Amino acid sequence: MKRLFAFLVAGFFSHSLMAADVAPDALVKQVSQEVLTVLKKDKDIQNGNRKKIFDLVETKVLPHFDFTRMTQLAVGKNWRTATPDQQKQLTDQFRSLLVRTYAVSLSNYKNQTVDYKPLNAQSGDTDVTVKTLIIQPGGEPIPVDYSMWKTPQGWKVYDIDIANASLVTTYRGQFNNEIRQSGIDGLIKKLAEKNAADDSGKQAHTKKL
Repeated sequence: MKRLFAFLVAGFFSHSLMAADVAPDALVKQVSQEVLTVLKKDKDIQNGNRKKIFDLVETKVLPHFDFTRMTQLAVGKNWRTATPDQQKQLTDQFRSLLVRTYAVSLSNYKNQTVDYKPLNAQSGDTDVTVKTLIIQPGGEPIPVDYSMWKTPQGWKVYDIDIANASLVTTYRGQFNNEIRQSGIDGLIKKLAEKNAADDSGKQAHTKKL
């Protein structure tokens, strides 16, 4: 799942577009094509150059995620009991975890293509699901859904569903278990330790802290 997540997210976003003026499905399609072109040509990224990978993530991915909402959904009911400072720390650490999860795996791009499904939404909707299908050479197609909502800054992603597995839901169970055992500060510490380990060169894992 982590390799596909890396490909999907990195292929989706770019701050070069005026996101506030672009429909969510059009944003997915336009930016996917732009970034997939980079992935096909950049041998350094394909070979795992960490600096170039992280630069790509920072410039093209982060502006189009709503990390606060993602973290709130992943933490669930425990979010309400966290102090503002704890909420900020959780968001910062979860953001770092997600960035590392796909950044360290981005070089695994192997000429996948994307089939974009028609958007099933009404005019004026502010919360939509953009559906795509990832076509893999020699493999089964994989359905991928982007949950997006409209903000004053444009459409933002707050969850990704890969083959019927929600990223937010996957983490929610882990986070709740950690909070039951060690409290919110314990979860923050666990995330910080995970991110520090990844910085030392170990690969991030999507499913387990």
